[in-house]
Amino acid sequence: MEKEKKIILFDGVCNLCNGVIQFIIKRDKKDLFRYAALQSETGIRLTQERGIDTSKIDSFILIEPGVAYFTKSDAALRIGQDFGGLWKVLAIFTWIPTSFRNVVYDFIARNRYRWFGRKDACMIPTPELQAKFLG
Repeated sequence: MEKEKKIILFDGVCNLCNGVIQFIIKRDKKDLFRYAALQSETGIRLTQERGIDTSKIDSFILIEPGVAYFTKSDAALRIGQDFGGLWKVLAIFTWIPTSFRNVVYDFIARNRYRWFGRKDACMIPTPELQAKFLG
């Protein structure tokens, strides 16, 4: 695993989550991120190493190796800010209390399968993107 890369763990069977990952890949001009489904061996190992209960956090987790990990709205805001440029404006949302931001985040996460559907299996990256995904 590349130590300087940030890792995004996501629900690999969620259509919304897969769409968000595609959105991030297109905007990751600095090649900062690597990806793993929460259901993958890597995803399970990384969450277990950090003591993350995936029954409570099952959509997005951002891991900055050697620094910390972030969940829910904190993860989403940090990812957006890492795009640079106008995306840095997202920092203004950190002024909203995390508990309030996470109520909105949890509402969307709770309904994501109903609204966007789910796959039977995790997405398989194209050969061009394979290097960005961790086992």
